[in-house]
Amino acid sequence: MFFFISKIFWFVAQPLNFSILLIAIAFFAIWLSWKRIAMAASASAFLILGLAAWSSLGALLLHPLEDRFQRPSPAPSHVDGIIVLGGGFEGGVNLVRGGYELNASGDRFVETAVLARRYPDAKIVVTGGGGTLVLEGEGDAATAPRLLTALGVSADRLVLENESRNTYENAQFTKKLLDVKPGETWLLVTSAFHMPRSVGLFRKAGFNVVPWPADYRTSGIEYAGPAQDNPLDSLQNLTIVVKEWVGLFAYWATGRTDELLPAP
Repeated sequence: MFFFISKIFWFVAQPLNFSILLIAIAFFAIWLSWKRIAMAASASAFLILGLAAWSSLGALLLHPLEDRFQRPSPAPSHVDGIIVLGGGFEGGVNLVRGGYELNASGDRFVETAVLARRYPDAKIVVTGGGGTLVLEGEGDAATAPRLLTALGVSADRLVLENESRNTYENAQFTKKLLDVKPGETWLLVTSAFHMPRSVGLFRKAGFNVVPWPADYRTSGIEYAGPAQDNPLDSLQNLTIVVKEWVGLFAYWATGRTDELLPAP
């Protein structure tokens, strides 16, 4: 139930869709001669779109998430396994074409391939099934072997978890799948903005992982004011960060994590 509610809520709440909904409300209010409601809805819609596309708001809200966890320094000398969270492939395209097209979060899998070469004895765990509510697509655990083996990772090193639909299930199902022994070192690879929520969920599952963030969306030096990126990327940044902060609160409020903003 949590999965379905979260998907429906986010469809409405993401900035672009919410702005379109407000514009629709404004047109409906004009038809009913509700001028104040029409003006308020239309002004709110344009304010949201303006802040999202032409200001640095999204980048500034991403900073505390992306800077929360750093890669360990020095890097571990030995790693038993590398866990990469799904969300880096174009599932709909790959389902039809059978390739391994990457989306904006594809750096998760590029970094995993680099780590696989750095730690040749480590197991590579790919966790991620179909995480969409309506659109049909291939899960990342089904696509990843084609990419990773093409990049030189031996197939016998791969451990695939293809049932999870969200980050909570990533953590729970991966913990059940693996026989983790005390003293082992497991790296967790995901987007930097997604790392706080992911670490909190893995901790709650009883799985202590070493964060290895990838896929940074900001330089970390953006300042308040006009966007220092193109409008589409700025809109995407605000969309990402709203989803992430809402997700952090929702998981904490429902007891899926112990901290609102997990810390190192």
